Amino acid sequence: MSGIGGITLDGISKRYDNGLQAIDTVDLALPAGSFTSIVGPSGCGKSTLLRIIAGLVEPSTGRCLRGAGTPAFVFQEPALLPWRTVEGNVRLLMELEDWATSDCRARAAEVQRQVGLGGFERAYPHELSGGMRMRLSLARALALRPDLLLLDEPLAAVDELTRDLLQEQLSQLWQGAGFTAVLVTHNVHEALFLSERVVVMAPRPGRVVRVFDVPFAFPRAPELRASPAFAALAGQVSATLRASTTIQGQS
Repeated sequence: MSGIGGITLDGISKRYDNGLQAIDTVDLALPAGSFTSIVGPSGCGKSTLLRIIAGLVEPSTGRCLRGAGTPAFVFQEPALLPWRTVEGNVRLLMELEDWATSDCRARAAEVQRQVGLGGFERAYPHELSGGMRMRLSLARALALRPDLLLLDEPLAAVDELTRDLLQEQLSQLWQGAGFTAVLVTHNVHEALFLSERVVVMAPRPGRVVRVFDVPFAFPRAPELRASPAFAALAGQVSATLRASTTIQGQS
């Protein structure tokens, strides 16, 4: 198994009490410091797999081996505390970990700058745009300097321009901090722009059908999204998704 933040999934399956087989025999090795995206149609078990990696759900069979270190989870909905300011929301996990007040304040200011929320310390969640609320959710997750960052479609609800900007910012944060990142998304272009590898899952029950290595060097410029090579790889991933869904639907 990889070191701090690394993940090994060994024969992971998940069957719920109602008999639903959500995942069937997933084997994956995600090295420490890597960025991996998981794509697949709705109902293929992507989020269940992510929750197994996080330790929030126990597999029915198999093992999930996680390297030592601090994990953090960013959900699709920011789930912010409306009575707390931006700074208060960022400081929440640090306060629960009994950080000193001065350390909380300094670290909160640091991550707020990193995600583009400098100057909004005293604002409340209802005063922020959707993109800013997602930045705040990301800042809260990063506050404890996690070794493993798990992201469950965090950019799905923002507009396309904001989504592109947040992808670029997230990529910069990952490159700077070196944490292991696992992203669940329906967006093939997002997966390719952010990741070193893209895992394609098929539905009912969820299983891995192919893993694509993404060859583009970091840092990745925004113009990469418009390049022929990027479009060609996106087409291959999309074709694999369509094929796996069609085959499943006909079986």
